[in-house]
Amino acid sequence: MKIEHIAMYVDNLEKTKEFFEKYFLAKSNLGYHNKTTNFRSYFMEFDDGARLEIMNKPAMVDVEKSLNRTGYIHIAFSVGNKEKVDELTNRLQADGYTVVSGPRTTGDGYYESCIVAIEGNQIEITV
Repeated sequence: MKIEHIAMYVDNLEKTKEFFEKYFLAKSNLGYHNKTTNFRSYFMEFDDGARLEIMNKPAMVDVEKSLNRTGYIHIAFSVGNKEKVDELTNRLQADGYTVVSGPRTTGDGYYESCIVAIEGNQIEITV
């Protein structure tokens, strides 16, 4: 059993696509558009084969996203080593994204940082 992909609705589909291409080296398909419902999506594929579907449709509700809530809370990306965690965290922070923790070694031994990125969603960067 494996997770086939993770999906998230976003308000700005193109900005989200560019974010994952720029910072996480994702490769996008050409996109999908259902002209009847005006649903649009891209599948973003990462180096190891993991996929993220980013989606948009009319009349979505975008509620405030508290960092302490139930449900899916973050997507974690492994970048290979501590130096790359530090480098990507610093790059994202320099580009205006909020770092909410780290980089640090957690109590269970992970070296990681967490940022609030696209539309209030949290991303974890780890070794």
